[in-house]
Amino acid sequence: MTSVATATTTEELGPSVRADWKLTPGSGLRMMSAEVRKGLLAQLSHPLGHIITLVVSTVLYLGMQYVMGQGSLRRDLLPETLVGISGYWFLQYASLVMVADLVEEKRGGTYAQSHMSPAPPSLIMLGRLVTASLIGMTVAVVATLVPMLVADVTIPLRAGALVPYALVVVNVLAFTFVLAAVALRSPMVGALHSLFTSLVILLNGSMMPLSLYPDWLAVVARLLPTTLAVEATSKMLFRDESLGDIWSDGTLAWLLAYTVALIVFGGWLFTRNQRRAVRDGRLGQY
Repeated sequence: MTSVATATTTEELGPSVRADWKLTPGSGLRMMSAEVRKGLLAQLSHPLGHIITLVVSTVLYLGMQYVMGQGSLRRDLLPETLVGISGYWFLQYASLVMVADLVEEKRGGTYAQSHMSPAPPSLIMLGRLVTASLIGMTVAVVATLVPMLVADVTIPLRAGALVPYALVVVNVLAFTFVLAAVALRSPMVGALHSLFTSLVILLNGSMMPLSLYPDWLAVVARLLPTTLAVEATSKMLFRDESLGDIWSDGTLAWLLAYTVALIVFGGWLFTRNQRRAVRDGRLGQY
């Protein structure tokens, strides 16, 4: 009787939770797709909050540019700052979605329940990261295009600049993973998120180009996510430098080293905190 009930239950739940389930490219992709779909449905079910935040933040950016231009928009500086602000929006929203969802699920106990799946936790987190990147990229594109239309400015396009700007995206996702790793251990990660994103919008070139900063402040700014990548992208877009130029002056080399270090640190910290949470029985609580 028990064996019949067990067989029926297993069959009802479907092949994704069968005892003989194995991680393959196909099954892994299905698990990630389900996680992405769940995350997108959760975010899109309350669009008003995103819209209000986007409107207020865009007005704030334009207001700051009026202040920096002493009552007028500096159209000579706006295109370069728009590259920086796009990186900031991506970081702000991608990390916010990732961290807020994780904290909420830990408090509600659903994060612990997700570990009943045969899929490795890292695969589930990658699905969450895809959701965060889709939301963050959408917001970043809209929040960059609106000021461009309002101020009637354009950003020159160069194919080579896609290389350093791709590293903006990787920078953001690696740092988002670092914050997610911290969120596994502490619900106070929100304060850390606010601190770092505030520093990024002030120092990564969103308010003024990095070349206008004092030397000591530029050094500090380059330690933050997106700053080096925004600087490399700006050099190619606005100073007609090539990939070879930004490699020879060390910008691209430092950017690659910084990005790799951030990826390695995020992976190590997540693995460490995940193992501690499992060992201490704190997957569903802080």
